[in-house]
Amino acid sequence: MPDEDWPDGPIILGVDWNFSEHLIRTAAALAAALKVHLICAFVDPASYLTEWAPGNQRTALSLDPSVNEEAEYPSGHLQRKLEAILGKPGETWSFRMINGDVPKALNRLAENTDAALLIVGAGRPGTLAWLDRTLEGAVPVTLTHQQQRPVLIVPEPRT
Repeated sequence: MPDEDWPDGPIILGVDWNFSEHLIRTAAALAAALKVHLICAFVDPASYLTEWAPGNQRTALSLDPSVNEEAEYPSGHLQRKLEAILGKPGETWSFRMINGDVPKALNRLAENTDAALLIVGAGRPGTLAWLDRTLEGAVPVTLTHQQQRPVLIVPEPRT
């Protein structure tokens, strides 16, 4: 495929709390090869932004108007873990913390940034991980059904 046929939007990488270095390095290598920006996005499913509700339906300015220092901890911790692998954010990559249902939030970010591609991990192995996917739904599967752009699912290397 000629280079001019590939969209020049950023790559969105969905990162969870326990992301693997393999996932981050794979996404960064692909973004570098395609010469596009990498956006590492963490979705907090426990939060909801009232700004996404239509203005005439909002009953409050925020569901949690007070400053919540505990909510800032995960994003700062994740950014430091990413910086240990990728270096400081800047021209090649950035970090975003978004809120809501994970697949829907990643879809919104992809739409808003005109992303060329979404990348997510295949998920961790094990019974507890399987139970989580069964109860909550697998993010990679949901994205592939909801998304109009390519979704790359990166498996963990076998050890």
